Amino acid sequence: MSGEQELGITESKEYNTGEWYAEVVQKAKLADYAPMGGFIVTRPRGYELWERLQDHLDGWFKETGVTNSYFPLFIPESYLEQEKDIVEGFDPEVAWVTHGGHDELEERLAVRPTSESIITPFISDWVRSHRDLPMRLNQWASVVRWEATETKPFFRTKEFLWQEGHTAHATNEGAWDEVMTRLDQYAKLYEDVLAIPVLRGSKPEHDKFPGADTTTSVEALMPDGKSVQGGTSHHLGQSFAEAYDVTFTDEDEDEQTAYTTSWGLSWRALGALIMTHSDDQGLVLPPALAPEQVVIVPIYNDENREEVMQYSSEIAAELQEAGVRVHLDDRDERNPGFKFNEWELNGVPVRFEIGGYEVEDEEVTVVHRPDGEEVVEDRADIADAVEEHLDAVFDKLYAAAEENLVENVRAVEDVNEILGTIGQHGGYVKTPWCGDDACEEAVKEKVHAEIVLVPMDDEAVPEAQLDDGEALELESDECTMCGEPAEEIAYFAKTY
Repeated sequence: MSGEQELGITESKEYNTGEWYAEVVQKAKLADYAPMGGFIVTRPRGYELWERLQDHLDGWFKETGVTNSYFPLFIPESYLEQEKDIVEGFDPEVAWVTHGGHDELEERLAVRPTSESIITPFISDWVRSHRDLPMRLNQWASVVRWEATETKPFFRTKEFLWQEGHTAHATNEGAWDEVMTRLDQYAKLYEDVLAIPVLRGSKPEHDKFPGADTTTSVEALMPDGKSVQGGTSHHLGQSFAEAYDVTFTDEDEDEQTAYTTSWGLSWRALGALIMTHSDDQGLVLPPALAPEQVVIVPIYNDENREEVMQYSSEIAAELQEAGVRVHLDDRDERNPGFKFNEWELNGVPVRFEIGGYEVEDEEVTVVHRPDGEEVVEDRADIADAVEEHLDAVFDKLYAAAEENLVENVRAVEDVNEILGTIGQHGGYVKTPWCGDDACEEAVKEKVHAEIVLVPMDDEAVPEAQLDDGEALELESDECTMCGEPAEEIAYFAKTY
């Protein structure tokens, strides 16, 4: 795919979600498909979204003791094989390098599918004493997983960008605190930056990260009723430390085995962002990530062009000085209608329309991207007012996503009702579960839905996200699928 395309989205989000999504990604100039299947080219606007997301997370990581590093793209096969669960879990998706130039390598090199097996050995070398702990490392990198799935930009690609954190701790409690700190930061990113409410919980035993004691995740519900695994944080226990000999001397000079964690969030978050907020006019972006938070479109004729442009330029300079990312669209070759459509397609949160009447009355017409709401503001207060409008746009986006989540979490205690509810409505079905994989498979085979999480200590859905009188309580203590005693509550959903 190459070349520029005409403005306007031709597919429907409601009726042709997949085609609509691909069209938004391409026409908003976020990504192109690469010539080899399963890969994409991230365009500057798409990469800027990733950079802004990265800035938020990276800052929070560093505030909580994390330092960045970088490890090789290639992992020796012998390193990968030291942890058997990693080998078994990722082997079908590993890409291998067997030759360097014309020469066959003495040892195959894996293109990293994840980096526990290359980072943990170095943590082992660098940790000697309890004084070296906790050790918290993170890297921003790409990984390759050779999945045989249809390419969906940012959601499903063979190579993708992510961050992966790896830590070592003296105690099990310290490792668990780390796991929850990162899970909370992922939830904060989705809820406070992307304007997407999430559910939190752990993965069932069979769906844990290979070798992990516990895998926790945040899950985001898309408008089409499917769930996105938004970020994962893994308590690895001592399995990796034992495999790679991560030991330390404690305060009594006794040798102890460390506890390790790993945690990661990929550009799938951008896919969730695009899918959640965008519409049939194109991309919709929350203010925190938008490359341009405000676009100014001057509306003039030959007689008033100079004064309208002067007025618009002064406002643009004032907003820029106030720290707002603003763009003045001063192109003479494009009419205002074309500009409106183009900036709506590109997802700019707020548009200023400035014509002769605005100049004469010392005002600004402000238009919100999500819903087209128009507000007239006084010129004198515009720098303060714009922050309120950006906040209002965020609130609108979050409210719509929250409404979608609240309306699509349903408590069910009959297996046929699970199948019917997911088949008809999608969303999350909350139900008692005995913990047996076979009971999940019985649902998965019929409606292609799986258990995306089980709540931990608290409910997966915060009370603030539930309407009054909708506690979603379950009366039964028996597994909905088999009738045996239930061990936990499971949330079923179709997934991306």
